[in-house]
Amino acid sequence: MLWTPAVNQDIGRTDWRRKSRRSPLQALYESDQPESSAVHMIHHGRRELLEEECRTHTRKRRVLIPEDLKHLIVDDRHGLLYCYVPKVACTNWKRVLMVLTGDGRYHDPLQIPANEAHVAGNLRSLAEFSTAEINHRLRNYLKFVFVREPFERLVSAYRNKFTRSYNTAFHKRYGTKIIRRHRANPQPEALDRGDDVTFQEFVQYLVDPQTQREEPFNEHWERVHALCHPCLIHYDMVGKYETLEQDSHYVLRLARMEAEVHFPTSDKSTRTTGHMAAQFFHNISPLYHRKLYNLYRMDFLLFNYSIPSYLRFR
Repeated sequence: MLWTPAVNQDIGRTDWRRKSRRSPLQALYESDQPESSAVHMIHHGRRELLEEECRTHTRKRRVLIPEDLKHLIVDDRHGLLYCYVPKVACTNWKRVLMVLTGDGRYHDPLQIPANEAHVAGNLRSLAEFSTAEINHRLRNYLKFVFVREPFERLVSAYRNKFTRSYNTAFHKRYGTKIIRRHRANPQPEALDRGDDVTFQEFVQYLVDPQTQREEPFNEHWERVHALCHPCLIHYDMVGKYETLEQDSHYVLRLARMEAEVHFPTSDKSTRTTGHMAAQFFHNISPLYHRKLYNLYRMDFLLFNYSIPSYLRFR
């Protein structure tokens, strides 16, 4: 643990402690259920690979700061810490956590409007706690994150934020800047509205060194390792978008809540797939394929995603 102060064991007393039953963390590491052995081994393998890649690619560890913990949502009632990653089912996971932490106010995740799931204050971030409370939760709670093939997530973010007419805030905030910087002879209307950014312009913006010198990436296209710090925080479970329903059920089963709340089934008809991502990359030059892969390389390595077959490096 990277937080140094001593911890008062009464800090963060939870329902599972009061009921003297196994916490989700204990349930994971003391698993003795034959029916869960296969999925248990899958997640053990993901943890081992993540730790090995961190050892290989992280030369120097640093101390966690509160800024690193803003994406970690706390469920004191069930002993869970969830690092949310935009475009990896985080709306539905936030809905589920609102049910789990809501003192009976919510029963069905899908009855919670999507925008309400993202309202600041509806769920508590680990960054809001004292150092001792943070240390206690990092040590005693089940820490989990859900990840996705990096370029499918990136294309999903582009489609959602730059091709939907209702995302005017993103068009104004990012679209106008991208067009001004990366479009030759832009029309005044495009500079004003910012609502017709091409995927090629978006890629140029991402790999431009000036972009990150000016400000951090928006969370929708920030790398998972920069949002959730998996080489500083020991995640007990790495769920994948590709096995979303199975992995989500596993988390709820560890929390003994699988009978009370069901993870919502996603609409696969609008989901960004590998085939769709390949189409977006088709007109991007090999130079930018390489630059973009280098930018997201750590997410590919840490979470065991292969280099996409459609990438051309030369």
